[in-house]
Amino acid sequence: MALPDRIPVKISSEAAVGLSLTPVVRQELARAQLLENILRVTGKDAGRVREILRQGTVVNGASRFRWEAIHAEAEEVTVALAGFPDAEPWRPFEAARCVRARLAGTRAPIELEREAASRRRWLRRRSFWEAVLEAAAKAAPTYHGYSYGDRADVYHAELSGETAAWLREQSRLLPYESLALTIREASCQRLELWVERA
Repeated sequence: MALPDRIPVKISSEAAVGLSLTPVVRQELARAQLLENILRVTGKDAGRVREILRQGTVVNGASRFRWEAIHAEAEEVTVALAGFPDAEPWRPFEAARCVRARLAGTRAPIELEREAASRRRWLRRRSFWEAVLEAAAKAAPTYHGYSYGDRADVYHAELSGETAAWLREQSRLLPYESLALTIREASCQRLELWVERA
């Protein structure tokens, strides 16, 4: 069976909330939409994508997607995936295109969206987002891969103890007290950064 342009899909919730009845949504997805959901799980691995198409199911986040098995040829899958971005390990980190950061350490990671972290406290010239990018520059981010779910390249920067302590102190720039307190109490060892392409 050739890889169709549109695929009827059943979408149901995979949320772990005990025994519950969740509605099943029937939707017709464009081929690119279904492939993007599969790529979020597999990465750009044509063999794995082909196997999932044949299995007819993939779980992405809190949703399960199901469709009638598609037995596509290897070459057809490879051609269909050619339109999606590849990982580019040689790409330099571009702070201006960074849209999200995560502070990772021994506790639960702390997510930071550029828009929220760029908000300034009253009468402050700097934002916490500027401090995050300054810490990233000190730590020299390295390429980690391409995230199909986020449509962005991912970089990791290992933080020295001194830089991590400085970043915790800079959290006072945030206008959100609870987030600032969470960051000050965290043990941040690494910055993970998402950079959108032009």
